[in-house]
Amino acid sequence: HLGNDAGLHHGSGFLAGLEHPFSGLDHLCAMVAVGIWSAMTTRRIWLVPAAFAAMLAVGALLGADGLTLPGVEPAIAASLLIIGLLVATRVHLPGPVCAMLIGAFAVFHGLAHGTELAGATVFAAALAGILVGTMLLHLSGIGIGLTLKSRNPLSARILGGGVAMFGAVLLAHLA
Repeated sequence: HLGNDAGLHHGSGFLAGLEHPFSGLDHLCAMVAVGIWSAMTTRRIWLVPAAFAAMLAVGALLGADGLTLPGVEPAIAASLLIIGLLVATRVHLPGPVCAMLIGAFAVFHGLAHGTELAGATVFAAALAGILVGTMLLHLSGIGIGLTLKSRNPLSARILGGGVAMFGAVLLAHLA
């Protein structure tokens, strides 16, 4: 977001898409935080990251098809704030509720990607790369979450607070 997808129009398709989640700080923080929260609070740790990836793809396809919604960037910033707070507070919700909440955020992340990639000849390859990169970041977050859950849960709370503050700063910047 914030202009990070522009290079994908001329990039190498899959590799450019794969790189994107690691180069956009908003995406990187959101994906890792989703993995951490899932690992620390749900039994089926794969459910929330899978919901995010699936709904990211749906949002990207809708964005590429021309769907626009007002407030996409503020919604992305709000997702960072809320996901960060969920990590910091270790809120436990039923799995399907977690998946729906995170999936709703993912639609906005996907819309931003899809809108910027609309008409690109490498759309499918770039989207596949973005999804693989997203899942790698989710897996990293799951690993961090499982480690911190058993060894240092306070660090996870601090990480969540940092993500929430980043989201709040982005929201203030966009206002």
